Amino acid sequence: MAKEILIIDIETTNFLKEGGSIVEVGMVALDLESGVTKIIFDSLCREKILTGRHREPPFGWIFKNSDLTVEEVREAPDFDSLRAEIQSIINAYPLGATAYNRSFDFDFLESRSLSFPKKLPCPMLLCTDICKIPSPYRYKDYKWPKVEEAWDYFFPDHPYDEKHRGADDALHEAKIVYELYKQGQFVV
Repeated sequence: MAKEILIIDIETTNFLKEGGSIVEVGMVALDLESGVTKIIFDSLCREKILTGRHREPPFGWIFKNSDLTVEEVREAPDFDSLRAEIQSIINAYPLGATAYNRSFDFDFLESRSLSFPKKLPCPMLLCTDICKIPSPYRYKDYKWPKVEEAWDYFFPDHPYDEKHRGADDALHEAKIVYELYKQGQFVV
């Protein structure tokens, strides 16, 4: 294994505190020496807490903002059956793991009994003072950039519409992390 880290992206039906359910997990390896990315894990999943209420507001956002369907999730493997494999992959990256909006993804996964031996910096937070998108709130200068906003900053000649699908999002987030790493902003 080269100088590789893991980028994780999950898709959910809502926020953790509102009882959201994980419906997809994507994990991408990023080689910090070359910038090469590789999808390591890409799976839909279904949790026991998933019910019909997860289709409609305040849940169901993912089904309205991606090509993911309720039927696909209904037929997906149970999250519990994937837990050991996901943990094994996380453990296989001693340099660490991160996610764009790391607290969102990692808090969800930790609440499902997964652990992270080494948490790397959150790229979204690192991008805040780089992208310098004015905050609509008076108590801070800049807002946390969405993935698409950070992408547009680093890759203005390569348009990207976020698919809100685990592995695809993680691939794009890995490219953002690599740009941060090359600039000396992302430290392992």
